[in-house]
Amino acid sequence: MYKTKQRPSKRTSNFKRNSNGNRRRKNNTSNSIDINKFISQAATPEKKEIYQVTNKFSDFPLQPDLITKITGRGYNSPTEIQDKSINHILAGKDVVGIAGTGTGKTGAFLIPIINRLLTDPRYFDTLIITPTRELALQIEDEFKKLTKATKLYSTTLIGGVNMTKSLAAISRPAHIVIGTPGRIMDMAQRGKLAFGKFPVLILDEFDRMLDMGFIRDVEHIISQMSSRRQTLLFSATMPASQEKVINKIIPNPVKVRASSALKSSSNVDQNVVSVSEGEDKFDRLVSVIADDGEKESRVILFCETKRKANRLAKKLNVRGIPSDEIHGNKSQPARERALKKFKTGQIRVLVATDVMARGIDVTDVSMVINYEVPKTYDDYIHRIGRTGRAGKTGKAVTFIN
Repeated sequence: MYKTKQRPSKRTSNFKRNSNGNRRRKNNTSNSIDINKFISQAATPEKKEIYQVTNKFSDFPLQPDLITKITGRGYNSPTEIQDKSINHILAGKDVVGIAGTGTGKTGAFLIPIINRLLTDPRYFDTLIITPTRELALQIEDEFKKLTKATKLYSTTLIGGVNMTKSLAAISRPAHIVIGTPGRIMDMAQRGKLAFGKFPVLILDEFDRMLDMGFIRDVEHIISQMSSRRQTLLFSATMPASQEKVINKIIPNPVKVRASSALKSSSNVDQNVVSVSEGEDKFDRLVSVIADDGEKESRVILFCETKRKANRLAKKLNVRGIPSDEIHGNKSQPARERALKKFKTGQIRVLVATDVMARGIDVTDVSMVINYEVPKTYDDYIHRIGRTGRAGKTGKAVTFIN
């Protein structure tokens, strides 16, 4: 049984401008997080509010081959955000979609974009910008699965990949280009990517993009998109401070919101572990992981810094708990290897920093552990969104001192 202690945390966060004018995170703000928000039992199926979809995929005006591919992957009915947005996107409208993690946002924008490309396969049609490499790779993977044998092609441009490979990739015609802002800007500055070619822009996980200080890059890219006719912006949250920025990018969008947006997952048992003064925090961590049960279970451990992630992974391996770490200082191949080992069960614990909180898409994560209290409640929601996915129940544990 976890020992809980309900008291407010002083760990808070906000942002300040760096030398380039971008926002970056600093350590202290006036906002506080109520520890009570980290304590919640998963709802029973009878208590859950279930959104009633109004369509099946076969009800949308989609190409038969695309419907076959979607249903072949086991999806007959759309998720709430898909049900509310697909028809608007098919109609060519600008859309702002707000939905929590694991709610099908990728499918919400890819399905209608692919449907149009099947009938009008123009090169450099859609530019998709994401805040993290992992998210870009997930979108690419989903695109390939939905376009197999259709002769529709994608190019992915992300940091951590050898520049020669990126240059080779962008030299080949593609229907959609997916990437992180830094590498996309690199290609443009080298004269290899002309933003004016793209009529469609998709901004995914936009709130995280702002948090990571990418707004200047995004604004520059948008200013160069002279042929832009449709813009889709998806985000897990939309605080009031970001509405003005979004309204500037998309003045009159259709706004759709999933009922799960901004809420902690009802599929997740949430609790705290109180560490007393003088108590070994790492020993408590090992006990919590051991209490998770089966050795085959998967645990994501979030911590504050890259250095701490490295140290925790090493100490867990010494204790006989197979672990690896994933953070911004790891090369892209190393990050992909760690994530693959986690998905295939070669390691039990994946230690990550917040940069990875929205880039880890593994269906059967049994538990998320916050080794420190997250800086913001939004960070907390995105972290615990890694568990309790696909209708399963997960656990979230937050350490407090």
